Amino acid sequence: MSETPRVLTRSDLAADLRRLGLAEGDAVMVHAAFGRVGPVLGGPDALVDAMLDVIGPHGTVLSYQDWELSVDVWDEDGRVAEALREHVPPFDPATARPARDHGVLAAVIGTRPGVRRSGNPGASVAAIGARAEEFTADHPLDYGYGEDSPFSRLAAAGGRVLMVGAPLDTMTILHHAEHLAALPAKRRIRIEYPFATPEGTVWRTVEEFDTSEPVVPGPEEDYFRQIVEDHLASGAGRRGLIGEADSVLVEASAVVAFAVDWLESRYGA
Repeated sequence: MSETPRVLTRSDLAADLRRLGLAEGDAVMVHAAFGRVGPVLGGPDALVDAMLDVIGPHGTVLSYQDWELSVDVWDEDGRVAEALREHVPPFDPATARPARDHGVLAAVIGTRPGVRRSGNPGASVAAIGARAEEFTADHPLDYGYGEDSPFSRLAAAGGRVLMVGAPLDTMTILHHAEHLAALPAKRRIRIEYPFATPEGTVWRTVEEFDTSEPVVPGPEEDYFRQIVEDHLASGAGRRGLIGEADSVLVEASAVVAFAVDWLESRYGA
């Protein structure tokens, strides 16, 4: 007879998070492939609750959200196709859904009571906890991974990044490193978005470095994974299990600084 899989509880997950190094008062951006955690009583909400149990009332959980439209509505110039223009729902941080490919945990965080959601559609971040408003307010629309973004604020605040079974090339804060790195010929894009305002829908074109592929020619498509692996190999961060999921915890400022150096040393002027 096969063994019955162990059912993980909220307290089990909290114990694993503490063993990995998550601590009271932490601000932590989490990426998760929840299906790799194992059977969890209470589902993904139990993992969110476990994180909140560990970081306590002064901590904050952040999640990269993007924006769920289900289909690509933009042409090669970043304009919405004319036939679809009047049908695209305007972006409203209060109601926008996270992109489905970010997983169920991002969806859970993005719809929790009391969540705060930043106002940049493509670089949108959700946060719950003591500093949620501080991290998400006034997110710049242009260069939304750059200065004064939630990613920049997380690094400046001594925050951390937690990968729970998630592929290492999905560590979104490394787009902040791409923004900071002094690299020639960074790819830039312009995309127009509709925004919900009290006066109705307002269209605005947003400028950003291209995050859909490496920001400069040369790196492999999944090169974020190599950056994180090299960072961990240097002795930084910690690896361990959250439930059954191979997981990683790193300092946001340290991994960003490492990534900037990594990029500039290989692809700088």
